[in-house]
Amino acid sequence: MRVAVDGVVRRGRAVDLRDLNPAPGAVLAAIRAAGTDGPTDADGPTDADGPTDDRSVRVDCPTSSSAHDRLGHVAGSPARSLRALLAAAARSRGQRAPQRSELRSVRDALADLHVPETDLTDERRRAANAGREEDRLRERVAELRGRLRALDETGAETDAVRDDLLAAIERLSEVETERIAAAQSLERAERRAREARSRRERRLELEDREANLERAARAHLAAAIYDEFAAAARSLPGAAEPGDGPGAYDGDPITAHLAAVRVADLDAPVVLSVPRFDGAEEASARLGVPVIRL
Repeated sequence: MRVAVDGVVRRGRAVDLRDLNPAPGAVLAAIRAAGTDGPTDADGPTDADGPTDDRSVRVDCPTSSSAHDRLGHVAGSPARSLRALLAAAARSRGQRAPQRSELRSVRDALADLHVPETDLTDERRRAANAGREEDRLRERVAELRGRLRALDETGAETDAVRDDLLAAIERLSEVETERIAAAQSLERAERRAREARSRRERRLELEDREANLERAARAHLAAAIYDEFAAAARSLPGAAEPGDGPGAYDGDPITAHLAAVRVADLDAPVVLSVPRFDGAEEASARLGVPVIRL
């Protein structure tokens, strides 16, 4: 492993950077960039595992695995659950949960399930406006017909009223067509909304199934290596009473994180931000992984 911080270079399986004090996020970003086609210098805020800074950090090391995303930074207040840490450790060793195939199918179904946005406001407004206008014009036509009859009975001039009536009838015909079109458009929109609602319900079902499968997979993988984890936890500095399963673990969460690292198969270096060992070399020897001490 080769680590460079602002041009200061250090090499070895165990590297202590406490005197240089780079931000953890910058170091982690550089580790995860190593071995990829992208740049290996990490500048600025590029990683969510901790604060970053504007210093140049480069790490030449083996390519990190997905397990490194969960296990690769041991800090003062780990946010990940014990089962998640152990599942990552088990996967790093090639173990697979029996739920894996179904979980993949559920995720594929979720990726293929498109739920369109639906808003019936415009269609409802258009249909309502057309309906009100149709009612108004029907009343207008009825009124004009009444006036025309009254004028006919008295022998008065009817041309102006007749013209108004014909114009109102013509406009009523247009509005009836608009109202029918608006009603049909609203019906189609309501059908799309029902389909979208059905898809949303299906998505919720799939998301619940995904969450249940993920929990079951984590539990299976955690149980598969728990005995090794318990032995590692007892051998490392820090209080730990592992019990007989993840739910029975009673102890320091940092010790649990360190023990999960110990039983994992990690090639990329682990960033250690807690003072549990006398130095980076002791940490690397006891954890069985390359270590960068911050």
